[in-house]
Amino acid sequence: MTTSPGAANWVKLIILGLIWGSSFMAVTVALEGLGPVSIAAVRITLGAVSLLIITALMRIELPSISTRHGRTVWLCALGMGFFTNALPFSLLSWGQTYVASGFAGVCMAVVPLFVLPLAHFLVPGERMTLRRAFGFTIGFGGVLTLIGFKAFASAGSDFESLARLACLAAALCYAIGSIITRLCPSVNLLSLSAAALSCGAVMIIPTALWQEGLPSLPTGRSLLAVLYLGLVPTALAQVLLVQVARSAGPSFLSTVNYQVPVWSVFFGALLLNETLPPQLFAALILILGGLLLSRAPAHRQRP
Repeated sequence: MTTSPGAANWVKLIILGLIWGSSFMAVTVALEGLGPVSIAAVRITLGAVSLLIITALMRIELPSISTRHGRTVWLCALGMGFFTNALPFSLLSWGQTYVASGFAGVCMAVVPLFVLPLAHFLVPGERMTLRRAFGFTIGFGGVLTLIGFKAFASAGSDFESLARLACLAAALCYAIGSIITRLCPSVNLLSLSAAALSCGAVMIIPTALWQEGLPSLPTGRSLLAVLYLGLVPTALAQVLLVQVARSAGPSFLSTVNYQVPVWSVFFGALLLNETLPPQLFAALILILGGLLLSRAPAHRQRP
C-alpha cells in the first residue's frame, strides 16, 4: 500500500515547483552570455562544489568505494548525475534556443506520465491505478489549458522539430532519474546529492569544452542567472529532490512538474512584466485537482 507523503513532503514539493518554475526564465537570461551546454556545465559544477563544501564542513563523508554498498550508491549517483542533471539540463538549454518556453513547460508536465509505467514495474508500492491515472490526466489537461495550443505553433526554425524532441527527452530523463533515486540504497542524503552532482559535473565539463570551447566569463544579469541556476535550481533542488524521492516515492515527486508551468507564468509576470493569461485560474484548478486526486489515499474496503 502506498503511504501518505506527509505535510513536510508537500511543502518541499511546492518549494521545488517554485525553484524549477523560475529556472526557465533564468536559462533564457543566461543564454545571453553562454552557450546551452556551457550553462549546464557551469550550473552543475557550481552545485557540486557547493554541496561538497557543505558536506566537508559538516564532516559528512562521500560513499566509500571500498564496500559493495558504497559501489552501488556510486553507481546510482552516476545514473542520477546523468539522468537528472547532465543530460536534461543540456537538452533543455539547447531546446530553449529553438522552441518557445511554453512548450518546454508542457514537456515537464509529461514527466509523471513517464514515471507512472516505470514505477509500476520497478518500484514496490507504486502500482498504477485507475484513480492515479485519471488524476494525472486531469493535471496534464490543466497544463495544456494554461500554456494553450499556441505553444505548439511552429516558429519556423530549422531545428525546431529536433528541439521539441530534446525537450521531451529531458522529461523522460527526469522520470528515469527519479526511479534511480528511489531505488538507491540507504545513504546520507547530502552525501548522495553531492555524489550525484559531482558525477554530473565530471560528465558534462568535457562535453561542454568539446562542443563550445572555453567560455568567456558572463557579465551582468547573465552572470547572476548562472549563479542562481547553480546554487538554487541545481544544488538546493538536488537535495530536496533526493529527500522527496526517497521519502515519498518517484510518482509523488513527479507531480511537481504540474506546478512548474504555473510558477513560470507567475515569475514571468512578476519579474518580466508579462501578461497573465486569462485561463490561468482555470488551469490552476485542474492542476491542483489532478494532484490531489492522484495522491489522495484510496478508501479501504470494509471486511
